Amino acid sequence: MEIQQQMIEAIENGNLDKIHELMEDFKLAVDPDMQYEISGYLTNLGFVNEAASVLEHLQFIFPEEHQIKIDRATLLMDANQEDEALDLFLSIPQDAEEYPQVLLALADYYQMQGLYEVAEKHINEATTLLPDEPLLKFAKAELLMEMGRLSEAARLYETIYKSQPEIAGIRLVERLAEVHRMGASYEEAYNYYLEALKSSTSPDLLFGAAYSAFQLEMYEAAIRHGEELSVLDPDYFAGYLLLAQSHAMLEDNAKALEVIKEGIKRDEYDKELFLFAGKMAIKNSLPEEAEQFLREAVALDPEYMEAVHTLVSILSKDERDEEVIEIIEGLSKEDFEWSTLSIFAATSYDRLEEYEKASEYYQHAFEDYKDDPDFLEKYVYFLIEDGKRQEAQKVVEILRQLQPEEPQWIDLQQSFEA
Repeated sequence: MEIQQQMIEAIENGNLDKIHELMEDFKLAVDPDMQYEISGYLTNLGFVNEAASVLEHLQFIFPEEHQIKIDRATLLMDANQEDEALDLFLSIPQDAEEYPQVLLALADYYQMQGLYEVAEKHINEATTLLPDEPLLKFAKAELLMEMGRLSEAARLYETIYKSQPEIAGIRLVERLAEVHRMGASYEEAYNYYLEALKSSTSPDLLFGAAYSAFQLEMYEAAIRHGEELSVLDPDYFAGYLLLAQSHAMLEDNAKALEVIKEGIKRDEYDKELFLFAGKMAIKNSLPEEAEQFLREAVALDPEYMEAVHTLVSILSKDERDEEVIEIIEGLSKEDFEWSTLSIFAATSYDRLEEYEKASEYYQHAFEDYKDDPDFLEKYVYFLIEDGKRQEAQKVVEILRQLQPEEPQWIDLQQSFEA
């Protein structure tokens, strides 16, 4: 059997030991064109180091073949041998026909390093050399999207899309849908998602369409796409929250709760699912379920403040003050404080007749809520009951500024002045 056929079979079988055993004879016995072709075959099947070894041999034979250097340098980048790869790229002269490839490869490298301005500089230089090359325009659009310059990226994608629907294996209609969604241009995004879905369906496309429809308040359409998504990929977890939210926006709270429960069955570690389930249970008049869901959300993230706030609100409304305090004091021990929770703590300590602690929490909340009449009303009457008339008078003065025509504050201020 010819050595090249043995090598091909070893590659197809994933027999790395056999590949290594054949490698030296392969380099000596097989003609360079076939070696180059098989190096690509090795690359495609993930044998990066072995492909680089073949290209290193070919580079030794043909030291002036710039394409071999570029291919090898690209593989070395993949193998985290950046220094050697950069040396190879920089060894190729600027007047070489292959130099734009070098600039594109360097741009890709700097982009991966997060050096976006350097990457853009290299792409712009390559575009100067090849102004009509779609691949360069696409590379720049990809970079601009990653940089958050979404409108510029969208314009470039549009330019390419007019002449070709696909580039580098990527359907441009999908990129246009994505970049418009990222830029909150939901109407444009939704239209592109619908166009993309005419010829291909995928979980990401269905979710993007559902999300864009939701943002456009097209909740029936969002539900339709979301239900298609749950059938196509039942483990696409983000789809359950979006689908449930869509039902909730149509005030079908029972269906919303049903959907979010199904999502929790699929993903029991997503705190957002538990929070939304808690809110839907409240709307469905299921307080015990609501509390359980919220406690699950807090168990997953003890500092998940929206869940903590919702849970504490329920407990405070039911005057379960010891439980309110347990949660808030537990957060305080972790040096985590939130003034909204201080209001609940103050209320609970007040009901428990622990006035000193109540006063402490009222004072803590005062700085953030001194422009909130509802809070100030609670605070001023607490101060009066606690015998702190001077402090109460100062709060009344603030209330008079916020609500100058409110009779109760006028009367209260007059009572202090009497």
